Amino acid sequence: MVQALNVNLIGELLIMKDLEIKPNFSCLSRKYGKDRHTIKKYYENGGISKKQIIRTSKYDDLSEEISELLSNPAVSIIAAFHYLIRKYPDRDIKYNGIKSFIRKKGLNNNRERIKPHVRFETNPAEQLQVDWKEDISLATVDGEIITFNVFSATLGFSRLHKFIYSKGRTTEDFLRCTIDVLKQLGGRPKHILTDNMSAVVSITNGTRKKHNIIRQFEKDSGIYIKLCKIKSPQTKGKVESSNRFLNWLNAYNGKLKNESELLEILQYITEKVNSTISQTTNIPPIKLFAKEKEYLLPLNPRILLDSYICDSLTKTVSNTLLVNFDGNEYSVPSKYIGKRVKLVRLNDSLYIYFNTDLIACHQIKDRKFNYLKEHYRYLYKDDGRRNE
Repeated sequence: MVQALNVNLIGELLIMKDLEIKPNFSCLSRKYGKDRHTIKKYYENGGISKKQIIRTSKYDDLSEEISELLSNPAVSIIAAFHYLIRKYPDRDIKYNGIKSFIRKKGLNNNRERIKPHVRFETNPAEQLQVDWKEDISLATVDGEIITFNVFSATLGFSRLHKFIYSKGRTTEDFLRCTIDVLKQLGGRPKHILTDNMSAVVSITNGTRKKHNIIRQFEKDSGIYIKLCKIKSPQTKGKVESSNRFLNWLNAYNGKLKNESELLEILQYITEKVNSTISQTTNIPPIKLFAKEKEYLLPLNPRILLDSYICDSLTKTVSNTLLVNFDGNEYSVPSKYIGKRVKLVRLNDSLYIYFNTDLIACHQIKDRKFNYLKEHYRYLYKDDGRRNE
């Protein structure tokens, strides 16, 4: 009965508004048993109370996409946010806005749970914490599964993060990734802290022994590799914490174009993490690093560090986008034509670097020409623009 009265009241108000008749709100109040002020609000808002007004959001058109992203328990709100701002660079998407929209719409059923641990503060250039994010598998839009690892490194003082793509987790991979990080930092810390990974130590009857090549690396580089206590990974909590940023990759599962885009996304994550204010220091890591860099010790000669990387050589990229390795040709992106790149073989993979940037990764095959189609797709786009 009450609902019918409300419908009749609203209908009468709409008719009056169409006929431009000013209602007698006191009379309508007695007729329908409603407060005259409420009836006036109905009239002024076209038959709807202010409480009933449905407010739109500039993110409404993304609602379905956000819901699909967050349906994956591995995708956090921050991961979804960074996926969206990278996909829609021209839109004004703000993290707090997206977070508020998700909560109001009830789109998020995930809750990140981070175990607390005691923080150990370090002096500038004292420590670099390293770890692996292991066996990550992401599907491309074509259904191809890319399985890989990421070498994470975090400076203890500035919290500057470096993420290095790697197919394997061997001792050679560990040394290659460590050397890459040191070159990017432009110096070395006093020591590196890591857990008891098999790439660094062997453990027999509870006794740890560093591999001979690791001990030689310590001697040549002047960097002591410090090991966590067994079953105490929290002592390298800064790099453990940094690995949560790699969960942003989960938002791209099934949406990746190819492995080259994966490398671009890793670089994007690295830049975003280092330019964002740290919750611990209240300063972006990249700004604190500007101070910490002054305390880094000089690197030993490059040739000495490079000697730890097997099958490493330098080539010039031809105008066919190919470089020769072991009698076969492998492609790189077009922007590196005429530039000198480094080729590093590890197991069955060929890593191609420009300076310290990994620009291509090929499986080594007994085939004369080895192309990655995305390298040539961009070249054709460039040609098309030049011919317009």
